[in-house]
Amino acid sequence: MASFYLFLLFFSFFHSISSKNLILPLKLQSLPSGSLQNPPNKLSFHHNVSLTVSITVGSPPQPVTVVLDTGSELSWLRCKKTPTSPLWYNPLRSTSYTPVPCSSPTCRTRTRDFTLPVSCDPKKLCHAIVSYADATSVEGNLAFETFRFTNSDLPKVVFGCMDSGSSSNPDEDSKTTGLLGMNRGSLSFVSQMGFPKFSYCISSRDSTGVLLFGDAKISWLQPLSYTPLVNMSTPLPYFDRVAYTVQLEGIKVAGTVLSLPKSVYVPDHTGAGQTMVDSGTQFTFLLGPVYTALKNEFLKQTKTVLRVYEDPDYVFQGAMDLCYRIDRTRVGLPVLPSVTMMFRGAQMSISGERLLVQVPGLIKGNDQIHCFTFGNSDLLGIEAYVIGHHHQQNMWMEFDIANSRVGLAEVRCDLASQKLGIGF
Repeated sequence: MASFYLFLLFFSFFHSISSKNLILPLKLQSLPSGSLQNPPNKLSFHHNVSLTVSITVGSPPQPVTVVLDTGSELSWLRCKKTPTSPLWYNPLRSTSYTPVPCSSPTCRTRTRDFTLPVSCDPKKLCHAIVSYADATSVEGNLAFETFRFTNSDLPKVVFGCMDSGSSSNPDEDSKTTGLLGMNRGSLSFVSQMGFPKFSYCISSRDSTGVLLFGDAKISWLQPLSYTPLVNMSTPLPYFDRVAYTVQLEGIKVAGTVLSLPKSVYVPDHTGAGQTMVDSGTQFTFLLGPVYTALKNEFLKQTKTVLRVYEDPDYVFQGAMDLCYRIDRTRVGLPVLPSVTMMFRGAQMSISGERLLVQVPGLIKGNDQIHCFTFGNSDLLGIEAYVIGHHHQQNMWMEFDIANSRVGLAEVRCDLASQKLGIGF
């Protein structure tokens, strides 16, 4: 089984810059892990990479560490301690913990965007099951509780108090207490906070960055290019209506646009083929025909500067089958053609070291193995394009929920953290 690295982005709340803004420092670390398992269904792909924030929950406050996931709606905490889940929240110790009854409008109407419908348990409490594409699942009851960030108390936040589940990566999950959902659903944490937008900036240079809730009115930040979110009024089986979905219109390698019809990037009648911007996914995954075209063009343009790793049985992370041999004594990578994803009104250009990732521990002779950081969605059972955070490095990413758009601009994120006065 091949090994790879899961990147953990650790957030801790720093200070409030106004009554409507919170600014947070970001730290990037790496942990070893095993390769992904093929998911059993066509749910959106996340939970490979963990962005974690330390907060307190309950009265009196209990410290918890939660995964920040823009691909999920419901926030949840583990409410039962097990040998594989040592970090947990104890609802019996909190005077502000209030279970949600089945008769509550919160249970009956605000859960409409959940992948699996809620049910009523024997105590007539609202019961939820959350399932992810990597075969992880948790279940328990919905409840109200007070969440605390620095000096800010947020009472009656709806979350899941989960007492059972299964994990495809228990080592990683054992380091967190739960998850903070950040998509556009009515029960997501950002929706319950009431912030109309949030932004983040992840550095590739010194493993730091910044997360900001609220309006980023920053004088030194260049104007953002905006691409509208794709909204679907009709429920479709494979379309996540509360994801941050944008319209991918094309991809080019250096100056060569892939010779594909624009229709391949448009969701079909089932909703399959949406393009999601997901900070909870490490790399970028493309549907089979687009991935194959990109792979072939990149191979064509790099054949004189890179040596392909010829092992037909090797697939990095279960979806990335284009890998190269790089001499261990070489300093840096050769000049590579950039890959640009073109959206409606904006584009994201990937260049240099962000195009290849070294496979930890895999050595062939005098060569290290580096793999292309785009993967094939079809190999993972995903009916979508997913843009991961590795390709969002050194981009100011703004999720403007109020105006239904995503904004982006290239920026040195390590300098952004310094200019915002955040220490690490």
